[in-house]
Amino acid sequence: MSTCYAYDAIEQQHTLPGHPEHHSRLQSTLHMLQETGLLKRLHALRVQPISDERLALCHPRAYTRRVAQLAAKGGGHLDPDTYVVPGSYEAALMAAGAAVDLSAAILGGEASNGMSLMRPPGHHALADRGMGFCIFNNIALAAHVTRHEHLADRVLIIDYDVHHGNGTQALTESDPNIAYISTHLSPFYPGTGAATDIGRGPGAGSVLNIPLPAGVGDRAYQQLTTALILPFARRFRPDLILVSAGYDAHWRDPLASAQLSLSGYARLVQNLQSLAQDMCQGRIAFILEGGYDLEVMAYGVTTTLGLLADPQAAILDPLGPAPHPEPDIQSLIHQLQTIHHLPSRGE
Repeated sequence: MSTCYAYDAIEQQHTLPGHPEHHSRLQSTLHMLQETGLLKRLHALRVQPISDERLALCHPRAYTRRVAQLAAKGGGHLDPDTYVVPGSYEAALMAAGAAVDLSAAILGGEASNGMSLMRPPGHHALADRGMGFCIFNNIALAAHVTRHEHLADRVLIIDYDVHHGNGTQALTESDPNIAYISTHLSPFYPGTGAATDIGRGPGAGSVLNIPLPAGVGDRAYQQLTTALILPFARRFRPDLILVSAGYDAHWRDPLASAQLSLSGYARLVQNLQSLAQDMCQGRIAFILEGGYDLEVMAYGVTTTLGLLADPQAAILDPLGPAPHPEPDIQSLIHQLQTIHHLPSRGE
């Protein structure tokens, strides 16, 4: 088996001049993947638009029709941040389809792991509302389709985009067989993801929100991975791990104020790969979310795919470490260990 990637150039049709989430986000990334020769070593997954039946597992038909009609009329906005242009509807269907088909390929044994390089991103999209640059919730759809079609019993979503994936949580938090972990700055857009928000109804306890202060970086992310993410995930015991891979927690991202380095991102990938090997035979899929520094995107995605293909691959970090000291997060870690009944150090 091999590492696969999902990409279709239709994503280039979803773009708006001057908007942070535009077609150039992936151009330098694809160029670097080709220049390094990495794409030749990976399996290219054929991307297909998500079917109406699968899309309806998360989004009511009235909403999807509204997006289609807006695109057909020449475009507009779903909210002040989230645009639709004539190519947006087809691109969004393909982005959702790529996440679903990537997950199915991994669960079906066609690949050991992989990454979707499609956009628009998805983790802010609610059932009947696009927001935060997102139209359809790609990763929530992947989780629900794999469960609905009996490809996996238990799906874990790990979201390390710098923003809370409010849409993903809303679409999964009542299902005890889909767990959701989010690391995100707080207070920050969209203002959700409190530490005490742990899921609803039968899904209570299936959500781990980790709201972080500005300035957190490599040290803090490694601490919370060891103390919170790994023990929570091991207790859940997933059949598949899906990752909302946002590169906007990098210290150079223009829209946020976290301080991960590219080396810190690589260590996150390595930790999650190891978790997947321990829990679910290495079955892990990365779904692209945010990230608005084009050089960071290129190096970050290339390193992620390189490590998926070869855990010993070189880590590309020409930008180096963050320029400022990090805040201490030990009290937050202890609070979350208490809320979720996770062992603290020494227990």
